[in-house]
Amino acid sequence: MNRTAQIARQFREVHFGENWSASSLKEILEGVTWQEATTKVYSFNTIAALVYHMHYYVEAVSKVLAGEGLYASDNRSFDHPPIRSREDWNALLEKTWKDAENMAALIEKLPESSLDKDFSDPKYGNYYRNIYGVIEHIYYHMGQVVLIKKMIGEKKEN
Repeated sequence: MNRTAQIARQFREVHFGENWSASSLKEILEGVTWQEATTKVYSFNTIAALVYHMHYYVEAVSKVLAGEGLYASDNRSFDHPPIRSREDWNALLEKTWKDAENMAALIEKLPESSLDKDFSDPKYGNYYRNIYGVIEHIYYHMGQVVLIKKMIGEKKEN
């Protein structure tokens, strides 16, 4: 398996499972209601905000992989549309899964030689750094989601 195929596999695994860590974003979000997704715990971001934030970078990197420019801004990465219903929450999740599969397909199509090339602008590093950075970023925020879910569950029990 070449490097781009391996990276695409790892990207799918962080979203859909069957990875070494035995956890995935889809599994962690399974059963989370829109009310739970929008519950504020202390000063933490909500689960919905974290899902949007993770997806924001998937979408930004996917656009570059598709030949577009990089037009993302860290300042806007939490500016999600309001989640006021089950339909809003399900729409965010469906977009997240669809765009994750799309990015994995774009990674698979990327020539392996491109991994070491500059990503959009040399200041952002190479393609490998940016693609793998998205995977690391998702694992980081998945941990936060798990903790917030536990805190919300404990609130319900009390």
